[in-house]
Amino acid sequence: MIYELRVYTALPGRREAMLARFRDHTTRLFEKHGMRNIGYWTNYAGGRYGELVYLLAFDDVAQRERAWAAFSADPEWREAYEESERDGPIVSHSENRLLQPTDFSPLR
Repeated sequence: MIYELRVYTALPGRREAMLARFRDHTTRLFEKHGMRNIGYWTNYAGGRYGELVYLLAFDDVAQRERAWAAFSADPEWREAYEESERDGPIVSHSENRLLQPTDFSPLR
């Protein structure tokens, strides 16, 4: 099992649009394409106001690559993306990390 940690930073004034896109479309489409939603968070203290932090799980790197390719090519995703950015871009910055659990991690 591998985990992907992603942090998206919304452009000023676009946080709610970013959260709505994830809430209304992205999380369901991730599951459709074999990505397991582990959790989604916004900052309670520290960090930046406009950040969305989330964690996905995959069987391995090959399964992750297939899932992201299928998700990216999905016409429903393209439509949701374009609709959500009709008033301009939402995300100013994103970063991601692939994480491998330690032998003592509760999540494996």
